[in-house]
Amino acid sequence: MSEQIVTRFAPSPTGYLHIGGARTALFNWLFARGHGGKFLLRIEDTDRSRSTPEATEAILKGLTWLGLDWDGDVVSQFERAPRHAEVAREMLARGRAYKCFSTQEEIEAFREAARAEGRSTLFLSPWRDADPATYPDRPYVIRLRAPREGETVIRDKVQGDVTIRNDQLDDMVCLRSDGTPTYMLAVVVDDHDMGVTHVIRGDDHLVNTARQMQIYHAMDWAVPVHAHIPLIHGPDGKKLSKRHGAVGLEQYQAMGYPAPGMRNYLARLGWSHGDDEFFSDAQAQAWFTLEGIGRSPSRLDFKKLENICGQHMAVMEDAELLGGAQGYLEAAGLAPLTDAQADGLLRAMPALKQSAKTYPQLIEKAEFVLASRPLSPDEKALKSLDTVSRGILAELTPQMRNASWTREALEAIVADVAQAHGVGMGKLAAPLRAALAGRSVTPSVFDMMLVLGREETLARITDQAA
Repeated sequence: MSEQIVTRFAPSPTGYLHIGGARTALFNWLFARGHGGKFLLRIEDTDRSRSTPEATEAILKGLTWLGLDWDGDVVSQFERAPRHAEVAREMLARGRAYKCFSTQEEIEAFREAARAEGRSTLFLSPWRDADPATYPDRPYVIRLRAPREGETVIRDKVQGDVTIRNDQLDDMVCLRSDGTPTYMLAVVVDDHDMGVTHVIRGDDHLVNTARQMQIYHAMDWAVPVHAHIPLIHGPDGKKLSKRHGAVGLEQYQAMGYPAPGMRNYLARLGWSHGDDEFFSDAQAQAWFTLEGIGRSPSRLDFKKLENICGQHMAVMEDAELLGGAQGYLEAAGLAPLTDAQADGLLRAMPALKQSAKTYPQLIEKAEFVLASRPLSPDEKALKSLDTVSRGILAELTPQMRNASWTREALEAIVADVAQAHGVGMGKLAAPLRAALAGRSVTPSVFDMMLVLGREETLARITDQAA
């Protein structure tokens, strides 16, 4: 490809960022970054009654959390309305558009008559070829002079060639009677002015694309490459909705999925590179092609998502995991970590990250280092702290106080004490877990000792010893 690739993500700020929209943004980002191109962000806020600043902020925050950086400033479609109107008037001057004075009542009467006669209700304006001398002195819209014959063919990189008969498309309104542009016109003008070379979006836009291509032709502009990706379905094969659980991107952050795992999973949801399931951003960018996108809808699979996330957490840098955990707590509305807790979690990370698949799991496993003395063992842990066990714990402390604080030395001491009492190591593990963490399911007792350090370990054991 000789020209620089330019893609864009253009959400409407009328609600949360849908996970399907997040995947669309990801595909655009991967394609642009993989080709050394630009990934642009445009907020399509022309619907002023439904667009909100809060929704715009949620979109920006969601994309930032997902790790998708964009080039240049965020473009507001609404702020470009004068430019959109300028293009409509230019098409009018070039004879590619016309003034239509039909009222809503006249249009509805046309459609009612068409329904009664069993013909197409596609509105055919009587003003398309009218003599300007007959124009009335009343408000008008500017309609595109669309071809009535032939076909519009979308050369789609995912769907293949999609052909739509021109007699199935109307002369769409480009500029309303109040002078405001329509969404259909604004999208084309913005994509052209922003230099977008590839439009990658959901396949629910296919008919829109056929209509928008007619504006490109009317302005003698180059039509960008199109790739319409299938929608995401729920596990039951039906269109993804709230009944399937989380559909907004921010919900996934609040549920504790790590962003690298989310990127990996979303990329694999509808796109493939052989049998590769787990991959890095660099690999995804190098491998991603539009031809690798399937034509069939993908199914959301939470088990697979969790598995991929677990693989990413295992290889993530400890500091990145700490930042992700702190972001999760904020998104979930939970109390933030204190400085001491954050320091402890960072120290514990090597012992935790191999078995955690989400941040809630990570924090649950880290409870031993996040808690402070004196611990209050839960009911199950208390059962392991009988009189005999407490006595054995009391024997451990003087031997551990002067030991070399290494796994080998600590394991040897515990093994010697267990042997002296004729019990296995497992018999001692339960009371040690109760003393060190206050619960029965924890990381390795020796991992906990090494993370907590000598003084804290001995103090916790002493608290629970006889």
